[in-house]
Amino acid sequence: MEKIWNYVVLSIFISLMSLIWHLRRKTNDSFGSKLPPGPTGWPVIGNVLDLGWLPHRGLAALKQKYGPVVWLNLGSVKTMVILSAGAAEELFKNHDLSFIDRNIIEAMRSHEFYKSSLGLVSYCSYWRTLRRICAAELFSKTKITDTMLIRRKCVDDMLLWIARDAKKCGSSGIEVTQFVFPALFNTIGNIILSKDLVDPHSRMASEFYSAMTEFLECLGRPNVSDLFPTLRWLDLQGIRRRTDHVLGKTLKITSGFVKDRVEQRHQNEERSVGIGKDFLDVLLDFRGTGKDEAAKLSESQISIFLVDLFIAAVDTTSTSVEWAMSELLNKPQVMIKIKAELGRVVGANRKLEESDIDNLHYLRATVEETLRLHPPLPLLVPRKAIRDTNLMNYTIPKDTNVFVNAWAIGRDEGSWEDALAFKPERFLDSSIRYKGQNFDFIPFGAGRRICPGLPLAQYMLPLFLGSLLHHFEWKRCENDSNKMWLDMTEKIGITLEKLQHLKAVPKESM
Repeated sequence: MEKIWNYVVLSIFISLMSLIWHLRRKTNDSFGSKLPPGPTGWPVIGNVLDLGWLPHRGLAALKQKYGPVVWLNLGSVKTMVILSAGAAEELFKNHDLSFIDRNIIEAMRSHEFYKSSLGLVSYCSYWRTLRRICAAELFSKTKITDTMLIRRKCVDDMLLWIARDAKKCGSSGIEVTQFVFPALFNTIGNIILSKDLVDPHSRMASEFYSAMTEFLECLGRPNVSDLFPTLRWLDLQGIRRRTDHVLGKTLKITSGFVKDRVEQRHQNEERSVGIGKDFLDVLLDFRGTGKDEAAKLSESQISIFLVDLFIAAVDTTSTSVEWAMSELLNKPQVMIKIKAELGRVVGANRKLEESDIDNLHYLRATVEETLRLHPPLPLLVPRKAIRDTNLMNYTIPKDTNVFVNAWAIGRDEGSWEDALAFKPERFLDSSIRYKGQNFDFIPFGAGRRICPGLPLAQYMLPLFLGSLLHHFEWKRCENDSNKMWLDMTEKIGITLEKLQHLKAVPKESM
């Protein structure tokens, strides 16, 4: 009986795929030559195989044959890929509103997460409300200054954790992200909730940390449902069921944070940790004043938004620090220059402070060079066309999914001299920055939906990286010391990670 049922399901699946392929071809024919050029796809699956194991690399390779704008059919999903600074400038400067919405993957539909996420919600009054709250109460210069001591405390914790393990690890080294990721997690936890949420040497508050990391894993898994949306209901890989469970657990915990805070406020109790009013208080105090704003944010919206902030800030920053450390261990002469600069500006007898960062030009250039070669989101957050649009003489139909390949643009030989080499010096006398005005360098995106956390990231990245370099001397592990280069193989998930996480040997220098 089970074999018969499997055969029936397989037959239905093949029939549906054939129907989708036929309808897709008919739609494509109606647009004819107005669509951008692209490779001929296979029946049913379209151009999925052109992506390869690392989609940002597979897509970048198409530029040489098809040009800076490429058309693909990924399963049944119409897709446009932007592969040059010129094409990105045309999209962001002249057609930003036409491609302002997001393509929502199936995992993000779990518990209607995308409807309350700043990064994923449609361009609407709710998005503008969240954006205004973040700009004024989280990422403004005043608020960043107010939370400076929080970041300092979390960095100190990280250095202490590493120092403890450094005494035990010997030449086998430590896995750097095992300390950077929790420290960043606590940084956001303290800014938002006024509390530490994890300690790598204990089980303190590990439930939320574990639930969040499981949710990140779900988001990073390729899903057939994203290629064939009409088949979502089948959940062929079980990703939606898994995400529903994991995200449900995560939201139950964040909802508990919200309920506890509401109860504290009702009882007028002082919180034992914090520096006064934190971001959760801001969200609970919010009252809309404009005609297009809700009277207040619901508990569900706040719970999802809290998770959204952790996803946006922690994984991307941790990944960037790891790539930077890996590049520096491959280029020890660059690390020597950074440490010399830290010695001049900071000195040997005190810690790196955020007030030092503006004077650490080579450290900042190293961060920028890392983001050029290793943007955390190599295809940014995919966009979606809200109307038929003429872009560079091509007709892009409504509902087209749009990838902007920031990884390919950052490595374009036409824009960058010796583009594949790690050379922080290229940024020392350059006016190019990552704030969305220079379209050959857009690791945080551009346009109206540029990453809102950029003002905070420009402090957190050099602070964490610089503190690691200032406090410790770093060497390769014994197993890697005889190799010419550390392994820099990539792995795609929600962010662009190293396939093998970096292990290195720290020795205290302060």
